Amino acid sequence: MQYFMIGIIFILALFAIHFSNKRGIPALLLFIVLGIVFGAVGIKFEDYEFSYNFSTFALMVIMFYGGFGTNWNMAKPVAKEAIILSSFGVVATALITGLFLHYVLGFKMLEGMLIGSIVGSTDYASVSNILRSKNLNLKYNTAPLLELESGSNDPTAYTMTMVFLALITGSDVSAPVMILFQIAFGIAMGFVLAYIIRKVIKWLPIEADGLYAVFMVSTMLITYSATDLIGGNGYLALYILGIYLGNTEFRGKRDIVFFFDGFTQIIQIGLFFILGLLSDFTKFLHAMPIAFVITVFMAVIARPATVYGLMLPFRLKINQLNIISLAGIRGAAAIAFAILAISGGTEFSIDIYHIVFGICVFSSLIQGSLMPPASKKWDMLDPSDTVLKTFNYYQNKAEIGFLETKIHPNSNLIGTKVKDLNLTFDFIVAKIVRNGKTVVPRGHITIEENDRIVLGGEVYFDEIGHDLIEFTIPKGHPWANKQVKELDLPHDRLIVMVQREGSDFIVPTGNTLLLEDDKVILLNSEHKSENSG
Repeated sequence: MQYFMIGIIFILALFAIHFSNKRGIPALLLFIVLGIVFGAVGIKFEDYEFSYNFSTFALMVIMFYGGFGTNWNMAKPVAKEAIILSSFGVVATALITGLFLHYVLGFKMLEGMLIGSIVGSTDYASVSNILRSKNLNLKYNTAPLLELESGSNDPTAYTMTMVFLALITGSDVSAPVMILFQIAFGIAMGFVLAYIIRKVIKWLPIEADGLYAVFMVSTMLITYSATDLIGGNGYLALYILGIYLGNTEFRGKRDIVFFFDGFTQIIQIGLFFILGLLSDFTKFLHAMPIAFVITVFMAVIARPATVYGLMLPFRLKINQLNIISLAGIRGAAAIAFAILAISGGTEFSIDIYHIVFGICVFSSLIQGSLMPPASKKWDMLDPSDTVLKTFNYYQNKAEIGFLETKIHPNSNLIGTKVKDLNLTFDFIVAKIVRNGKTVVPRGHITIEENDRIVLGGEVYFDEIGHDLIEFTIPKGHPWANKQVKELDLPHDRLIVMVQREGSDFIVPTGNTLLLEDDKVILLNSEHKSENSG
Protein backbone atom coordinates (compact mmCIF):
# COMPACT_ATOMS: atom_id res chain seq x y z
CA MET A 1 0.00 0.00 0.00
CA GLN A 2 2.82 2.40 0.83
CA TYR A 3 4.34 1.98 -2.63
CA PHE A 4 0.93 2.67 -4.16
CA MET A 5 0.74 5.92 -2.20
CA ILE A 6 4.26 6.91 -3.30
CA GLY A 7 3.23 6.42 -6.92
CA ILE A 8 0.10 8.52 -6.42
CA ILE A 9 2.14 11.27 -4.77
CA PHE A 10 4.59 11.54 -7.67
CA ILE A 11 1.78 11.57 -10.25
CA LEU A 12 0.07 14.37 -8.30
CA ALA A 13 3.41 16.16 -8.19
CA LEU A 14 3.56 16.08 -12.01
CA PHE A 15 0.11 17.68 -12.15
CA ALA A 16 1.35 20.24 -9.63
CA ILE A 17 4.24 21.14 -11.95
CA HIS A 18 1.82 21.56 -14.86
CA PHE A 19 -0.50 23.73 -12.72
CA SER A 20 2.48 25.79 -11.59
CA ASN A 21 3.55 26.50 -15.16
CA LYS A 22 0.02 27.58 -16.08
CA ARG A 23 -0.78 29.70 -13.02
CA GLY A 24 2.60 31.08 -12.02
CA ILE A 25 2.53 29.59 -8.51
CA PRO A 26 5.91 28.12 -7.44
CA ALA A 27 5.79 24.36 -8.01
CA LEU A 28 7.78 23.59 -4.87
CA LEU A 29 5.16 25.40 -2.78
CA LEU A 30 2.52 23.09 -4.25
CA PHE A 31 4.56 20.07 -3.13
CA ILE A 32 4.52 21.44 0.42
CA VAL A 33 0.77 22.03 0.25
CA LEU A 34 0.35 18.49 -1.07
CA GLY A 35 2.18 17.17 2.00
CA ILE A 36 0.06 19.32 4.33
CA VAL A 37 -3.12 18.00 2.72
CA PHE A 38 -2.03 14.37 3.10
CA GLY A 39 -1.17 15.06 6.73
CA ALA A 40 -4.50 16.78 7.36
CA VAL A 41 -6.53 13.81 6.03
CA GLY A 42 -4.99 11.39 8.51
CA ILE A 43 -1.53 10.32 7.33
CA LYS A 44 0.62 10.78 10.43
CA PHE A 45 4.33 11.35 10.07
CA GLU A 46 6.48 12.58 12.96
CA ASP A 47 9.88 11.08 12.23
CA TYR A 48 12.15 14.13 12.62
CA GLU A 49 15.32 12.03 12.44
CA PHE A 50 14.41 10.56 9.06
CA SER A 51 13.28 14.00 7.85
CA TYR A 52 16.59 15.55 8.89
CA ASN A 53 18.64 12.80 7.20
CA PHE A 54 16.56 13.04 4.03
CA SER A 55 16.69 16.85 3.95
CA THR A 56 20.46 16.74 4.50
CA PHE A 57 20.89 14.38 1.55
CA ALA A 58 18.49 16.47 -0.56
CA LEU A 59 20.44 19.63 0.20
CA MET A 60 23.65 17.82 -0.73
CA VAL A 61 22.19 16.97 -4.13
CA ILE A 62 20.74 20.45 -4.66
CA MET A 63 23.97 22.19 -3.61
CA PHE A 64 26.22 19.95 -5.73
CA TYR A 65 24.10 20.08 -8.87
CA GLY A 66 23.48 23.78 -8.41
CA GLY A 67 27.23 24.28 -8.62
CA PHE A 68 27.58 21.71 -11.41
CA GLY A 69 25.07 23.57 -13.56
CA THR A 70 26.66 26.98 -12.96
CA ASN A 71 28.27 28.34 -16.10
CA TRP A 72 31.24 30.12 -14.56
CA ASN A 73 31.82 32.25 -17.65
CA MET A 74 28.30 33.64 -17.31
CA ALA A 75 28.56 33.99 -13.52
CA LYS A 76 32.05 35.53 -13.47
CA PRO A 77 30.92 39.12 -14.27
CA VAL A 78 28.61 39.11 -11.21
CA ALA A 79 30.65 36.80 -8.97
CA LYS A 80 31.75 39.56 -6.58
CA GLU A 81 28.19 40.77 -6.00
CA ALA A 82 26.86 37.23 -5.61
CA ILE A 83 29.59 36.15 -3.16
CA ILE A 84 29.08 39.25 -1.02
CA LEU A 85 25.33 38.65 -0.87
CA SER A 86 25.80 34.93 -0.14
CA SER A 87 28.12 35.64 2.79
CA PHE A 88 27.78 39.11 4.32
CA GLY A 89 24.23 39.34 2.97
CA VAL A 90 23.13 36.25 4.90
CA VAL A 91 24.82 37.51 8.07
CA ALA A 92 23.21 40.95 7.78
CA THR A 93 19.74 39.55 7.01
CA ALA A 94 19.97 37.10 9.90
CA LEU A 95 21.09 39.73 12.43
CA ILE A 96 18.50 42.31 11.34
CA THR A 97 15.75 39.70 11.54
CA GLY A 98 17.01 38.42 14.90
CA LEU A 99 16.99 41.92 16.39
CA PHE A 100 13.44 42.45 15.10
CA LEU A 101 12.28 39.19 16.66
CA HIS A 102 13.80 40.15 20.02
CA TYR A 103 12.99 43.85 20.34
CA VAL A 104 9.65 43.95 18.48
CA LEU A 105 8.13 40.48 18.84
CA GLY A 106 9.61 39.70 22.25
CA PHE A 107 11.58 36.56 21.40
CA LYS A 108 14.57 35.63 23.53
CA MET A 109 17.68 37.15 21.98
CA LEU A 110 19.47 33.90 21.14
CA GLU A 111 16.30 32.21 19.90
CA GLY A 112 15.55 35.23 17.72
CA MET A 113 19.07 35.12 16.31
CA LEU A 114 18.73 31.38 15.74
CA ILE A 115 15.55 31.82 13.67
CA GLY A 116 17.17 34.73 11.79
CA SER A 117 20.11 32.46 10.96
CA ILE A 118 17.88 29.58 9.90
CA VAL A 119 15.96 31.73 7.42
CA GLY A 120 18.95 33.89 6.46
CA SER A 121 19.64 32.23 3.10
CA THR A 122 17.60 32.29 -0.07
CA ASP A 123 16.52 29.01 -1.63
CA TYR A 124 18.27 27.92 -4.83
CA ALA A 125 15.58 25.40 -5.81
CA SER A 126 12.80 28.00 -5.51
CA VAL A 127 14.69 30.83 -7.22
CA SER A 128 15.92 28.63 -10.06
CA ASN A 129 12.48 27.05 -10.47
CA ILE A 130 10.79 30.44 -10.83
CA LEU A 131 13.41 31.86 -13.20
CA ARG A 132 13.25 28.85 -15.50
CA SER A 133 9.55 27.96 -15.32
CA LYS A 134 8.57 31.57 -16.09
CA ASN A 135 11.49 32.19 -18.48
CA LEU A 136 12.56 35.28 -16.54
CA ASN A 137 15.65 36.36 -18.41
CA LEU A 138 16.53 39.40 -16.32
CA LYS A 139 18.61 42.29 -17.61
CA TYR A 140 22.11 43.21 -16.42
CA ASN A 141 23.13 39.58 -15.71
CA THR A 142 20.68 39.52 -12.80
CA ALA A 143 19.57 35.91 -13.33
CA PRO A 144 23.12 34.48 -13.03
CA LEU A 145 23.67 36.72 -9.98
CA LEU A 146 20.55 35.38 -8.26
CA GLU A 147 21.33 31.76 -9.08
CA LEU A 148 24.93 32.04 -7.92
CA GLU A 149 23.88 33.80 -4.71
CA SER A 150 21.06 31.40 -3.86
CA GLY A 151 23.20 28.41 -4.78
CA SER A 152 26.08 29.42 -2.52
CA ASN A 153 24.48 31.07 0.53
CA ASP A 154 23.19 28.01 2.40
CA PRO A 155 26.66 27.24 3.88
CA THR A 156 26.71 30.66 5.57
CA ALA A 157 23.24 30.12 7.06
CA TYR A 158 24.25 26.63 8.19
CA THR A 159 27.37 27.98 9.93
CA MET A 160 25.39 30.70 11.70
CA THR A 161 22.74 28.17 12.75
CA MET A 162 25.43 25.95 14.26
CA VAL A 163 27.00 28.93 16.08
CA PHE A 164 23.76 30.06 17.74
CA LEU A 165 22.78 26.47 18.55
CA ALA A 166 26.13 26.11 20.32
CA LEU A 167 25.49 29.34 22.26
CA ILE A 168 22.00 28.24 23.27
CA THR A 169 23.13 24.80 24.43
CA GLY A 170 26.11 26.29 26.29
CA SER A 171 28.74 24.49 24.23
CA ASP A 172 32.37 25.30 24.99
CA VAL A 173 33.16 25.70 21.29
CA SER A 174 34.40 29.18 20.38
CA ALA A 175 32.10 30.82 17.83
CA PRO A 176 34.94 32.53 15.88
CA VAL A 177 36.89 29.27 15.75
CA MET A 178 33.83 27.37 14.54
CA ILE A 179 33.18 29.93 11.81
CA LEU A 180 36.83 29.87 10.72
CA PHE A 181 36.94 26.06 10.58
CA GLN A 182 33.62 25.83 8.74
CA ILE A 183 34.69 28.24 6.01
CA ALA A 184 38.39 27.39 5.71
CA PHE A 185 37.99 23.61 5.73
CA GLY A 186 34.93 23.82 3.49
CA ILE A 187 36.77 25.80 0.81
CA ALA A 188 39.96 23.75 1.10
CA MET A 189 38.23 20.37 0.94
CA GLY A 190 36.07 21.49 -1.97
CA PHE A 191 39.05 22.43 -4.14
CA VAL A 192 41.35 19.61 -3.03
CA LEU A 193 38.79 16.84 -3.55
CA ALA A 194 37.62 18.40 -6.83
CA TYR A 195 41.21 18.33 -8.12
CA ILE A 196 41.68 14.71 -7.02
CA ILE A 197 38.35 13.56 -8.45
CA ARG A 198 39.10 15.24 -11.76
CA LYS A 199 42.37 13.31 -11.96
CA VAL A 200 40.67 10.04 -10.98
CA ILE A 201 38.02 10.44 -13.70
CA LYS A 202 40.71 10.44 -16.39
CA TRP A 203 41.84 6.87 -15.69
CA LEU A 204 38.63 5.51 -14.20
CA PRO A 205 37.91 2.14 -15.90
CA ILE A 206 34.17 2.70 -16.42
CA GLU A 207 32.61 1.34 -19.58
CA ALA A 208 28.88 0.90 -18.90
CA ASP A 209 26.59 3.87 -19.51
CA GLY A 210 25.26 5.44 -16.34
CA LEU A 211 28.02 4.32 -13.98
CA TYR A 212 29.64 7.74 -14.09
CA ALA A 213 26.55 9.03 -12.28
CA VAL A 214 27.06 6.38 -9.59
CA PHE A 215 30.66 7.49 -9.23
CA MET A 216 29.61 11.14 -8.95
CA VAL A 217 27.01 10.42 -6.26
CA SER A 218 29.68 8.49 -4.35
CA THR A 219 32.15 11.38 -4.56
CA MET A 220 29.42 13.75 -3.45
CA LEU A 221 28.78 11.69 -0.31
CA ILE A 222 32.50 11.32 0.41
CA THR A 223 33.14 15.05 0.00
CA TYR A 224 30.36 16.06 2.38
CA SER A 225 31.21 13.43 4.99
CA ALA A 226 34.98 14.02 4.93
CA THR A 227 34.54 17.78 5.21
CA ASP A 228 31.98 17.50 7.99
CA LEU A 229 34.23 15.04 9.85
CA ILE A 230 37.05 17.58 10.21
CA GLY A 231 34.71 20.41 11.18
CA GLY A 232 34.33 22.02 7.76
CA ASN A 233 31.18 23.10 5.94
CA GLY A 234 30.18 20.15 3.79
CA TYR A 235 27.64 22.14 1.77
CA LEU A 236 30.27 24.72 0.83
CA ALA A 237 32.68 21.96 -0.22
CA LEU A 238 29.98 20.35 -2.36
CA TYR A 239 29.13 23.61 -4.09
CA ILE A 240 32.78 24.23 -4.94
CA LEU A 241 33.12 20.62 -6.11
CA GLY A 242 30.09 21.09 -8.37
CA ILE A 243 31.36 24.32 -9.94
CA TYR A 244 34.85 22.87 -10.48
CA LEU A 245 33.65 19.67 -12.17
CA GLY A 246 30.72 21.28 -13.97
CA ASN A 247 33.05 23.64 -15.79
CA THR A 248 35.43 20.83 -16.76
CA GLU A 249 35.06 18.55 -19.77
CA PHE A 250 35.42 14.84 -19.08
CA ARG A 251 34.12 11.55 -20.36
CA GLY A 252 30.73 10.58 -18.95
CA LYS A 253 29.64 14.15 -18.23
CA ARG A 254 26.48 13.82 -20.31
CA ASP A 255 25.45 10.72 -18.35
CA ILE A 256 25.84 12.72 -15.14
CA VAL A 257 23.75 15.63 -16.49
CA PHE A 258 20.91 13.36 -17.61
CA PHE A 259 20.91 11.48 -14.31
CA PHE A 260 20.97 14.52 -12.03
CA ASP A 261 18.33 16.36 -14.06
CA GLY A 262 15.77 13.73 -13.12
CA PHE A 263 17.23 12.79 -9.75
CA THR A 264 17.21 16.39 -8.51
CA GLN A 265 13.56 16.77 -9.49
CA ILE A 266 12.62 13.60 -7.59
CA ILE A 267 14.62 14.68 -4.55
CA GLN A 268 12.99 18.12 -4.50
CA ILE A 269 9.50 16.67 -4.82
CA GLY A 270 10.17 14.18 -2.03
CA LEU A 271 11.81 16.80 0.20
CA PHE A 272 9.07 19.41 0.00
CA PHE A 273 6.35 16.78 0.32
CA ILE A 274 7.95 15.28 3.46
CA LEU A 275 8.43 18.74 4.98
CA GLY A 276 4.75 19.45 4.41
CA LEU A 277 3.74 16.05 5.76
CA LEU A 278 5.89 16.55 8.85
CA SER A 279 4.02 19.69 9.84
CA ASP A 280 1.06 19.60 12.21
CA PHE A 281 -1.79 21.49 10.55
CA THR A 282 -3.12 22.86 13.86
CA LYS A 283 0.32 24.09 14.92
CA PHE A 284 0.87 25.50 11.46
CA LEU A 285 -2.34 27.55 11.72
CA HIS A 286 -1.28 28.77 15.16
CA ALA A 287 2.13 29.88 13.82
CA MET A 288 0.75 31.54 10.68
CA PRO A 289 0.22 35.09 12.04
CA ILE A 290 3.73 35.46 13.45
CA ALA A 291 5.25 33.74 10.41
CA PHE A 292 3.41 36.18 8.15
CA VAL A 293 4.70 39.18 10.10
CA ILE A 294 8.29 37.91 9.92
CA THR A 295 7.98 37.20 6.19
CA VAL A 296 6.70 40.71 5.48
CA PHE A 297 9.47 42.26 7.62
CA MET A 298 12.16 40.28 5.82
CA ALA A 299 10.73 41.04 2.37
CA VAL A 300 10.11 44.75 2.97
CA ILE A 301 12.93 45.74 5.37
CA ALA A 302 15.62 43.13 6.15
CA ARG A 303 16.35 41.86 2.62
CA PRO A 304 16.11 45.27 0.83
CA ALA A 305 18.25 46.97 3.51
CA THR A 306 20.88 44.27 3.09
CA VAL A 307 20.81 44.34 -0.72
CA TYR A 308 20.87 48.12 -1.04
CA GLY A 309 23.55 48.49 1.64
CA LEU A 310 25.96 45.84 0.37
CA MET A 311 25.47 46.60 -3.34
CA LEU A 312 26.03 50.35 -2.94
CA PRO A 313 29.71 50.16 -4.09
CA PHE A 314 28.68 48.32 -7.27
CA ARG A 315 26.24 51.02 -8.41
CA LEU A 316 23.54 48.65 -9.60
CA LYS A 317 20.38 50.07 -11.11
CA ILE A 318 17.38 50.73 -8.84
CA ASN A 319 15.08 48.30 -10.68
CA GLN A 320 17.80 45.64 -10.51
CA LEU A 321 18.16 46.13 -6.74
CA ASN A 322 14.38 45.88 -6.41
CA ILE A 323 14.18 42.52 -8.16
CA ILE A 324 17.18 41.17 -6.22
CA SER A 325 15.46 42.21 -2.98
CA LEU A 326 12.20 40.54 -4.01
CA ALA A 327 14.00 37.33 -4.97
CA GLY A 328 15.00 36.57 -1.36
CA ILE A 329 12.78 33.50 -1.21
CA ARG A 330 13.15 31.15 1.77
CA GLY A 331 12.75 27.42 1.25
CA ALA A 332 13.99 23.89 1.85
CA ALA A 333 17.32 24.76 3.47
CA ALA A 334 15.62 26.86 6.15
CA ILE A 335 13.20 24.08 7.04
CA ALA A 336 16.02 21.53 7.07
CA PHE A 337 18.04 23.75 9.44
CA ALA A 338 14.96 24.10 11.65
CA ILE A 339 14.75 20.30 11.86
CA LEU A 340 18.46 20.29 12.75
CA ALA A 341 17.77 22.74 15.60
CA ILE A 342 14.97 20.74 17.17
CA SER A 343 16.33 17.25 16.49
CA GLY A 344 19.06 17.69 19.12
CA GLY A 345 16.53 17.61 21.94
CA THR A 346 17.03 21.23 23.03
CA GLU A 347 13.96 22.81 24.63
CA PHE A 348 12.85 26.11 23.09
CA SER A 349 10.20 28.55 24.27
CA ILE A 350 8.81 28.83 20.73
CA ASP A 351 7.70 26.45 18.01
CA ILE A 352 10.72 26.91 15.74
CA TYR A 353 9.75 24.37 13.11
CA HIS A 354 6.28 25.69 12.35
CA ILE A 355 7.36 29.33 12.49
CA VAL A 356 10.13 28.64 9.97
CA PHE A 357 7.81 26.43 7.96
CA GLY A 358 5.25 29.24 7.79
CA ILE A 359 7.90 31.77 6.74
CA CYS A 360 8.95 29.53 3.85
CA VAL A 361 5.35 28.96 2.73
CA PHE A 362 4.49 32.66 2.79
CA SER A 363 7.80 33.61 1.17
CA SER A 364 7.28 31.17 -1.72
CA LEU A 365 3.66 32.19 -2.15
CA ILE A 366 4.10 35.96 -1.96
CA GLN A 367 7.58 36.64 -3.31
CA GLY A 368 7.58 33.75 -5.75
CA SER A 369 4.23 34.77 -7.26
CA LEU A 370 5.24 38.43 -7.49
CA MET A 371 8.51 37.78 -9.36
CA PRO A 372 7.02 37.53 -12.90
CA PRO A 373 4.73 40.62 -12.75
CA ALA A 374 7.34 42.63 -10.84
CA SER A 375 9.98 41.83 -13.47
CA LYS A 376 7.69 43.28 -16.14
CA LYS A 377 6.66 46.30 -14.07
CA TRP A 378 10.26 47.21 -13.27
CA ASP A 379 11.30 46.68 -16.91
CA MET A 380 13.75 43.94 -16.01
CA LEU A 381 12.88 41.43 -18.73
CA ASP A 382 15.06 41.02 -21.80
CA PRO A 383 12.74 39.63 -24.51
CA SER A 384 15.62 38.99 -26.92
CA ASP A 385 17.18 36.24 -24.82
CA THR A 386 16.27 33.29 -22.63
CA VAL A 387 17.34 32.10 -19.21
CA LEU A 388 16.24 28.55 -19.96
CA LYS A 389 19.18 27.24 -21.92
CA THR A 390 22.74 28.12 -22.84
CA PHE A 391 24.97 26.64 -25.53
CA ASN A 392 26.78 24.75 -22.76
CA TYR A 393 23.48 23.14 -21.79
CA TYR A 394 23.12 21.48 -25.20
CA GLN A 395 26.82 20.69 -25.39
CA ASN A 396 26.47 18.73 -22.15
CA LYS A 397 23.41 16.85 -23.39
CA ALA A 398 24.23 15.96 -26.98
CA GLU A 399 27.13 14.99 -29.21
CA ILE A 400 27.53 18.58 -30.35
CA GLY A 401 30.19 21.16 -29.61
CA PHE A 402 30.64 24.87 -30.23
CA LEU A 403 33.67 26.88 -31.31
CA GLU A 404 34.13 30.65 -31.22
CA THR A 405 36.32 32.78 -33.47
CA LYS A 406 36.75 36.53 -33.75
CA ILE A 407 36.82 38.40 -37.05
CA HIS A 408 39.99 40.44 -36.80
CA PRO A 409 40.75 43.59 -38.86
CA ASN A 410 41.81 42.85 -42.45
CA SER A 411 40.22 39.39 -42.30
CA ASN A 412 39.22 38.15 -45.74
CA LEU A 413 35.82 37.19 -44.29
CA ILE A 414 34.77 40.82 -43.69
CA GLY A 415 31.93 41.65 -46.09
CA THR A 416 31.14 37.98 -46.74
CA LYS A 417 27.54 36.88 -46.36
CA VAL A 418 26.74 33.89 -44.17
CA LYS A 419 25.34 31.95 -47.13
CA ASP A 420 28.65 32.43 -48.99
CA LEU A 421 30.92 31.08 -46.26
CA ASN A 422 30.92 27.73 -48.11
CA LEU A 423 31.75 25.63 -45.07
CA THR A 424 33.46 22.53 -46.37
CA PHE A 425 32.90 20.57 -43.18
CA ASP A 426 29.66 19.70 -41.38
CA PHE A 427 29.56 22.92 -39.37
CA ILE A 428 26.83 25.50 -38.97
CA VAL A 429 27.13 29.18 -38.10
CA ALA A 430 25.12 28.98 -34.89
CA LYS A 431 25.44 32.52 -33.58
CA ILE A 432 27.00 35.91 -34.29
CA VAL A 433 27.81 38.27 -31.41
CA ARG A 434 28.11 41.87 -32.57
CA ASN A 435 28.72 44.76 -30.15
CA GLY A 436 27.62 42.59 -27.24
CA LYS A 437 24.31 41.60 -28.86
CA THR A 438 23.25 38.41 -30.62
CA VAL A 439 22.66 38.51 -34.36
CA VAL A 440 20.73 35.61 -35.89
CA PRO A 441 23.00 34.28 -38.67
CA ARG A 442 20.56 34.33 -41.60
CA GLY A 443 22.01 33.78 -45.05
CA HIS A 444 21.90 37.48 -46.00
CA ILE A 445 23.76 38.67 -42.86
CA THR A 446 27.16 40.17 -43.70
CA ILE A 447 30.20 39.42 -41.54
CA GLU A 448 31.71 42.53 -39.98
CA GLU A 449 34.96 43.40 -38.23
CA ASN A 450 35.09 42.32 -34.54
CA ASP A 451 32.15 39.92 -34.96
CA ARG A 452 32.42 36.83 -32.80
CA ILE A 453 31.29 33.79 -34.79
CA VAL A 454 30.06 30.66 -33.02
CA LEU A 455 30.28 27.45 -35.06
CA GLY A 456 28.42 24.25 -34.15
CA GLY A 457 29.28 20.70 -35.10
CA GLU A 458 29.77 17.15 -33.89
CA VAL A 459 32.02 17.02 -30.86
CA TYR A 460 35.16 14.90 -30.68
CA PHE A 461 36.17 13.33 -27.38
CA ASP A 462 39.66 11.89 -27.04
CA GLU A 463 39.31 8.69 -25.01
CA ILE A 464 43.00 7.86 -24.86
CA GLY A 465 44.93 11.11 -24.95
CA HIS A 466 48.16 9.45 -26.12
CA ASP A 467 48.37 11.90 -29.03
CA LEU A 468 48.95 14.90 -26.77
CA ILE A 469 52.15 16.14 -25.15
CA GLU A 470 51.99 18.75 -22.42
CA PHE A 471 54.89 20.67 -20.95
CA THR A 472 55.63 24.04 -19.32
CA ILE A 473 58.20 26.37 -20.92
CA PRO A 474 60.97 26.82 -18.31
CA LYS A 475 63.17 29.87 -17.88
CA GLY A 476 65.80 30.07 -20.60
CA HIS A 477 64.02 27.62 -22.93
CA PRO A 478 64.62 28.32 -26.68
CA TRP A 479 60.85 28.74 -27.22
CA ALA A 480 60.49 31.51 -24.62
CA ASN A 481 59.58 34.91 -26.13
CA LYS A 482 59.24 33.49 -29.62
CA GLN A 483 56.26 33.39 -31.96
CA VAL A 484 54.87 30.00 -32.95
CA LYS A 485 55.82 30.55 -36.60
CA GLU A 486 59.45 31.04 -35.57
CA LEU A 487 59.72 27.58 -34.03
CA ASP A 488 61.40 24.75 -35.90
CA LEU A 489 58.84 22.06 -35.08
CA PRO A 490 59.07 18.51 -36.51
CA HIS A 491 56.47 17.91 -39.22
CA ASP A 492 54.66 15.39 -36.99
CA ARG A 493 54.02 17.88 -34.16
CA LEU A 494 51.64 20.83 -33.88
CA ILE A 495 50.93 23.26 -31.03
CA VAL A 496 47.15 23.02 -30.57
CA MET A 497 46.70 24.96 -27.33
CA VAL A 498 48.51 27.26 -24.91
CA GLN A 499 47.49 27.81 -21.31
CA ARG A 500 48.80 30.95 -19.64
CA GLU A 501 48.63 31.51 -15.89
CA GLY A 502 45.89 33.96 -14.97
CA SER A 503 44.14 33.64 -18.34
CA ASP A 504 42.01 31.23 -20.31
CA PHE A 505 43.26 28.77 -22.89
CA ILE A 506 44.75 30.39 -25.99
CA VAL A 507 44.13 28.96 -29.46
CA PRO A 508 47.53 29.58 -31.08
CA THR A 509 48.20 31.15 -34.45
CA GLY A 510 51.53 31.73 -36.15
CA ASN A 511 51.76 35.14 -34.45
CA THR A 512 51.10 33.85 -30.93
CA LEU A 513 54.00 34.80 -28.64
CA LEU A 514 55.08 32.09 -26.21
CA LEU A 515 56.20 33.17 -22.74
CA GLU A 516 58.02 31.56 -19.85
CA ASP A 517 55.73 29.40 -17.67
CA ASP A 518 53.26 28.94 -20.55
CA LYS A 519 51.82 25.43 -20.63
CA VAL A 520 52.01 24.17 -24.22
CA ILE A 521 49.90 21.29 -25.52
CA LEU A 522 51.20 19.62 -28.70
CA LEU A 523 49.65 17.07 -31.00
CA ASN A 524 52.13 14.25 -31.57
CA SER A 525 51.56 11.85 -34.45
CA GLU A 526 51.68 8.19 -33.38
CA HIS A 527 52.86 7.11 -36.83
CA LYS A 528 56.16 8.87 -37.60
CA SER A 529 57.71 8.62 -41.01
CA GLU A 530 61.05 6.93 -41.46
CA ASN A 531 62.83 10.26 -41.90
CA SER A 532 61.28 11.94 -38.87
CA GLY A 533 63.81 10.50 -36.45
